[in-house]
Amino acid sequence: MKRVFPILAVGTAAFLGYGFYEALWVAPTDQLQGDVYRIIYYHVPSAWTAFVFFAVNFVASIVYLVRRNLKADAVAVSAAEVGLVFCSVVLVTGPIWARPVWGIWWTWDWRLTSTLVMWLIYISYLVLRRFSSSGQTPVLAAALAIFGGLDIPLVYFSIWFFRTQHPQPVVGDGGSIDPSMFQVWLINWGAFLCFGALVFWLRYRQALRLQEIEEAEALESLLEVRGA
Repeated sequence: MKRVFPILAVGTAAFLGYGFYEALWVAPTDQLQGDVYRIIYYHVPSAWTAFVFFAVNFVASIVYLVRRNLKADAVAVSAAEVGLVFCSVVLVTGPIWARPVWGIWWTWDWRLTSTLVMWLIYISYLVLRRFSSSGQTPVLAAALAIFGGLDIPLVYFSIWFFRTQHPQPVVGDGGSIDPSMFQVWLINWGAFLCFGALVFWLRYRQALRLQEIEEAEALESLLEVRGA
């Protein structure tokens, strides 16, 4: 992996650069919103990427609760960290887009509020993992992650179930996005997924090493107690 990683990093950087070029200079300008709409190529792919990694966290947390598998726990915490980064991008780019289009930075409608709640849940998850030293921390965190995962469908389907300020989807389900715009959207989503996967792999390997260190320290402490 050490030899392959630089190649993957360079390829991912090139992919991101290509997506940036397509979004800013190749994709056509929206007739209603003008160039400000181009933030869609970062806002929406970030949201979908966050959903992917939160879903990974959800599944891994269930596996950990059922089997107490430490690798599943490492997958869960790594996926949560990456997903939270992309969810943060969503919450930052959304108001930037909303201000010139809606005339306001934020409104407490179902889509925005449920996304903020999801972000807060995963913030709480990572704070719990970071600052709690209890032996039951992974179990409590996994339960919280499952609760957070249940919020994903609410965020996604909120614009169908409730009356919201947020526009209806333009991608899939009868969306009206132009094919050339959709292609650029797919390019950027692919680039974000590659970047997220790369960061996830690094964090996952680090989480495994931390687990090994903790196990070694616990075994050493146990031997010291028995030796005493």
